[in-house]
Amino acid sequence: SLVSYIYIGTPTKPQIYGTEPRIQLNDTYSNVKDIAEFITKEKEAIKEEDRQKLTTSLKVDQDVRMGIVTDVKQELRKAGAFKINYSSRRISEK
Repeated sequence: SLVSYIYIGTPTKPQIYGTEPRIQLNDTYSNVKDIAEFITKEKEAIKEEDRQKLTTSLKVDQDVRMGIVTDVKQELRKAGAFKINYSSRRISEK
């Protein structure tokens, strides 16, 4: 797949992982400093001609503060991951 996923939000098991928002790179909890290595590995896993097509999808919970999102975006820039997709959900009208 040409899409790598970064999830940012409160863990579903707070008794194990805490209640602060965490960064999840595909299926692994990580830190901001791990993003560059993650992007490098994702690029190496695909064909060289497809590396420019790699898109990073950010899925962020609505209650997460922008500070952590900004930190993630800065690390993505440093890693050369400039194609970013932001996922959201539609809020139904009450």
